[in-house]
Amino acid sequence: MVFALSAVLAGCGGNGGAKTGNAGGTDTANTGGRGGSGGDKLSGKVTFLTNRTDMIGKEYDEYVKRFNEKYPDIKIEFEASQTDYNQQAKVRMASGELPDLMFVPDIPNSDLPKYFAPLDDIQFSSELTFKDFKSYEGKLYGITTGNSTSGIVYNKKVFADAGITETPKTWDEFLAACEKIKQNGVIPLASNFKDKWPLGNWVFDMPRIIENNKGFPNERINMDAPFSMDNGYGKAMMLLKTLADKGYLEKDINSTNWEQSKKDIASGKMGMYFLGNWVINQVIGVGAESDNIGFFPLPYDNSGELRAALSPDFFYAVNKNSKNLEATKTFLKWMIEESGYEDFAGFISPLKGRESKLTQLAEFQATGVELQEGEPDDPKVIEISNKAQIDLPAIAQEFVLAKDPQTVLDKWNKAWAKAKKDLGY
Repeated sequence: MVFALSAVLAGCGGNGGAKTGNAGGTDTANTGGRGGSGGDKLSGKVTFLTNRTDMIGKEYDEYVKRFNEKYPDIKIEFEASQTDYNQQAKVRMASGELPDLMFVPDIPNSDLPKYFAPLDDIQFSSELTFKDFKSYEGKLYGITTGNSTSGIVYNKKVFADAGITETPKTWDEFLAACEKIKQNGVIPLASNFKDKWPLGNWVFDMPRIIENNKGFPNERINMDAPFSMDNGYGKAMMLLKTLADKGYLEKDINSTNWEQSKKDIASGKMGMYFLGNWVINQVIGVGAESDNIGFFPLPYDNSGELRAALSPDFFYAVNKNSKNLEATKTFLKWMIEESGYEDFAGFISPLKGRESKLTQLAEFQATGVELQEGEPDDPKVIEISNKAQIDLPAIAQEFVLAKDPQTVLDKWNKAWAKAKKDLGY
């Protein structure tokens, strides 16, 4: 049974934002929304299943007020996912009870047309990023909510109090900074180890960055033993294990609290996160001064070269069987073009060329870091991973806690090889 919290928001007033033009002068049922004049003729109810429970009753209220200034007869209802979003979405897909607007769960791109409507008919003010990630047979089914790069989000006062005057450029410098912070009575890095999902950057982004190969995760299709101490996966997990073994993570890594950790970073009880830039505004939102929060690339080795992953976040998708398809596409277009969600969430805009308002991103880029774009997951790799029950953050947990981490890699290499063989790859 799926439990969801719903908040129905409607209203008018506020700033309508920039105008979006009529897409080629065609009927809005095909364009995903008029802009400017005629918007008030659109009507219907749009339900949106969101993972941002923290925005319901707050920022989403303001969004709907501004949206309803332009489209007063479209009613927006937010359903907040109270459980694992990916799993909840799959349950609803299986039951045929999809909302109008949602995020694409972890499914093969070949399944996208079964559930979602093509979005190519929506015209935006500039080109979309990552258009090929959720496309199938030349049609677009998912639009990124925003893009993220991973790095060290840090409390500047914690650094200053520990005598750290420059952000680390090498792994040894990073470890030295952690030691200074620890000696000053502050937890150096909040990992939220127990929650598992915050470990994602260590195992999804860092392996391809270490390998300097954006296609590295997909190259597993040609490997019977993809997890090695000598490749990106083993090296990335060893970075995390080193931090744990040296006592640079939470005192009890099996008892962490995500919401509390944001407050602890803001107050200076903890020094750093290794997460995407999306978390910056969340830390500021719980009390940190913006100019006290910084952002720099994680130096994963001692070469002095800095690389970081550029990746899309969740992808918006529209239920192909929505009774309010036109209204839903209109709201989706407004969310991308006018809501300002990417700035609130700390993302890089889905639209190419739109500059971020986050000063922390400017600091990050000033280091000369090379941003490496990812590429879509190979469906065969997804299939093998699912059959082998590969859960990379969970594997990282096992690896860090193991006395002999090689045995963990051996275990999952065996599972991978069997699944690969069983599937005939």
